[in-house]
Amino acid sequence: MTKSKISLIIGANSNLGLNIAYRQIKTEDPEYGFTFILTSRTMERAQQAGDLIEKFNSEQEKTRDIKIVPIVLDLADMHSIKQTYEKLQKEFSEINYIFLNAALGVCSGINWFQAVKEMISNPLNAVTDPHYKIQKVGLTSKDGMGLIFQTNVFGPFYLMKKLLPLLTKGNGVVIWISSLRSDPNYLPLDDLELINSPTPYEGSKRMIDLLHLSTYKELKRKDVYQYVVQPGIFVSQSFYQHLNIITYYLMMLMFYLARRWGSYWHTIDPYKAANAATYVCTFSDRDFERQDIKYGSATYNDGVEHIRPEEIDDSGMKDVHDFLLSKEKEWDLKLGY
Repeated sequence: MTKSKISLIIGANSNLGLNIAYRQIKTEDPEYGFTFILTSRTMERAQQAGDLIEKFNSEQEKTRDIKIVPIVLDLADMHSIKQTYEKLQKEFSEINYIFLNAALGVCSGINWFQAVKEMISNPLNAVTDPHYKIQKVGLTSKDGMGLIFQTNVFGPFYLMKKLLPLLTKGNGVVIWISSLRSDPNYLPLDDLELINSPTPYEGSKRMIDLLHLSTYKELKRKDVYQYVVQPGIFVSQSFYQHLNIITYYLMMLMFYLARRWGSYWHTIDPYKAANAATYVCTFSDRDFERQDIKYGSATYNDGVEHIRPEEIDDSGMKDVHDFLLSKEKEWDLKLGY
């Protein structure tokens, strides 16, 4: 009977989530099969992701034994999170990998004047660290928390903490998907739920960096290894909403030009973007490899992929850690724990 590893992928129907599964099929030890637990906000999307993964597997020269388990999970609903971890606790004895790939960003449009200005003044920076996307401010969830904070940070954190017994039994690996755009300036320490921040998406990814730094040692003592990675700049589904066919292809042209001009962060292809997330799963000696850095998916100017590690600024780490622990205690009480 084929041994199987269990991989839980949050946001599995996204371009990155799908390609994480594809890379695991391609790169993990061939003697193992895989059970992919795929979460999405609707069952239809989770099942569609499963169909695509099964199709990818069938097209390989050597296929794996895989099983698809689709699950509905809404990270903006703490009761949905509770239902998910209770279901997983009943149905599985261990989990080997959990990819925390929540990446909600709510944009209302693009400031085209600012976009043109940035393109003219610094075209490389304009497609690496743009400041012309207009994000909605003041969004909250039905649980009363900042929507982006809950979906991208606290919801995944709370789910992971409740799954720790399964991760410990599976010698688990926790992979947080951060972002290239997680500069300390994006996180207001007086608004950690990111309700009034003009850049809540980037702020949430900065929180992930600090969350990781403040918790990986504690998890290691439980035989769970945690890493934080970023996928570079790639074609994701969020690009399509505010672009027409002309601006989309202009964007793609600029991405390839940026890579040729020396940007190693323009991975472009979602498969290459998923490199860092699966790379950290393959470490043979986990006590040797560093956990206090962020592993980035990168490419050379000819498109050949590689991994590029980055140091993480730890300023604000204690603030974030204490805040998340207080929210965890608050929701333990609200959910009856």
